[in-house]
Amino acid sequence: MAKPIELGLVLDGEDAREFHRYMENPSHYDTPEGRELARRAAYLARKTRL
Repeated sequence: MAKPIELGLVLDGEDAREFHRYMENPSHYDTPEGRELARRAAYLARKTRL
């Protein structure tokens, strides 16, 4: 039987709240700050995969 995939990235505190706000209204974050948030999230995702 296949083993479940573990994502390995857990958000907590302000990061989790910010992500939740983004998921509720992503178009609101089409700002320089929102794009920086997306860049930072992508960087952290790549960093945790290594």
